Amino acid sequence: MSVQEYLEKHLLPRKIEEAVNAAVRAKAADPVLFISTHMRRAAPAVITRVCARQILDSRGAPAVEVDLHTNKAVHRASAAGPSAPEGAAVDATRDVEKRRLLAKAVAESVRLINGKVSEALVGMDPQQQAQIDQAIMDLDKAHHRTEVGANAMLAVSIAACKAGAAEKEVPLYKHIADLVGKSATTLPVPAITVINGGTHAGNNLPIQEIMILPIGAKNFEEAMQMGSETYHHLKDIIWEKYGSESCNIGDDGGFAPNISSITEGLDLVIAAIDRAGYNGRIKLAIDAAATDFCVGKKYDLEFKSAKKTGQNFKTGDDMIEIYSQLCSEYPLVSIEQPFDKDDWEHSKKFTTLELCQVVGDDLLMSDPERIKRAVNEYTCDALTLKGSQVGTVTEAIEAVKQAKDAHWGVMVSHRSGDTDDPFIADLAVGAAAGQIKAGAPCRGECLTKYNQLLRIEEELGIEGVYAGENWRTTAS
Repeated sequence: MSVQEYLEKHLLPRKIEEAVNAAVRAKAADPVLFISTHMRRAAPAVITRVCARQILDSRGAPAVEVDLHTNKAVHRASAAGPSAPEGAAVDATRDVEKRRLLAKAVAESVRLINGKVSEALVGMDPQQQAQIDQAIMDLDKAHHRTEVGANAMLAVSIAACKAGAAEKEVPLYKHIADLVGKSATTLPVPAITVINGGTHAGNNLPIQEIMILPIGAKNFEEAMQMGSETYHHLKDIIWEKYGSESCNIGDDGGFAPNISSITEGLDLVIAAIDRAGYNGRIKLAIDAAATDFCVGKKYDLEFKSAKKTGQNFKTGDDMIEIYSQLCSEYPLVSIEQPFDKDDWEHSKKFTTLELCQVVGDDLLMSDPERIKRAVNEYTCDALTLKGSQVGTVTEAIEAVKQAKDAHWGVMVSHRSGDTDDPFIADLAVGAAAGQIKAGAPCRGECLTKYNQLLRIEEELGIEGVYAGENWRTTAS
């Protein structure tokens, strides 16, 4: 084939002429750079390959990282590895076995991504998120995504979402907002972890997290400043009261003093807020993660204690009384997973009291059917959105829409044992969630999310609105 034939076959003379004309109209200072960029944009992006590998998450456990290749660039995403099969490793002495199971599951996910997932996506337009996610879902029709794995699917889906944003030449949060059908201007209120307990820390505190919500901040930057200052004042208070060894941190970066009482933990945080000078501007939230200490139909508040008194084995009604008292005595505005994942009865009883936001995590698992049931029965009034519970960006967006249609709050959440991928920051803004839970202001995998939100706020400028007092009622 001659040069002339090659040029004519690919319509290059016309395309080059269009690029030159565009450079002239734009009065480009560097015409070569302008023309090359123009030509690159003229070629539609297509997925050419998907490559996965095993990495480590913040706990040192196996996780999945994906490189999605297009004919223009490579886009990377990661998601923490899958949980071990139920009942596979419930004893701390079997931790080695658990890690082996996780590594095996991740290795299988990597193999599937590099094989049939990659084959299914080659040639697809990365801007078509719904079609890409459907192609992924068609490869794993198991209800709990046990074939490819929810986290593996999520990593591929996020990488495709990043590629779609790049092709549109818009920020990731703006691309997500387009997928949701919203204007991307709302910065979420951060639910900042300050004390860890439950299965996320080695102390005797039964609940998993105590968090602070700087709803009185004027913007996200000030919210993080308020949160960080309170966090460091809390460290000083714990040091003064319990000694330096009590300043160790849990899985989410919260301090883990050896306390057993929820009120003792809340009192410490209130003291830190007071010392920081933010009384009235910061509210409290807790993640009870009550499924972890539910035994039969009762709740063992001493489940981590070696010396049980037998006085803290509570019924569901007892727990309602405890939570009600906490709401009356503290500026507590949100309780996540206050009961067992299957305790619909007491979750409904407590929600109907309307004392605070009641957030469903294990209760809902971001499952459309469970969300529908909870809406109909008024079993909670907010959703914990974890991408790893659904599997794809499209399914996460649908869960947000379902919650918003019910006038629920939405808390976009990391997962304990996370990677440093900041995707949920863009998701929280793009979906106008109003709330984000990403851990404490001290661990790398947490700070990547918070720092990304600071960048987004800077980029949005005056168009960026901090949810603040409207943290539960952002535009539906």
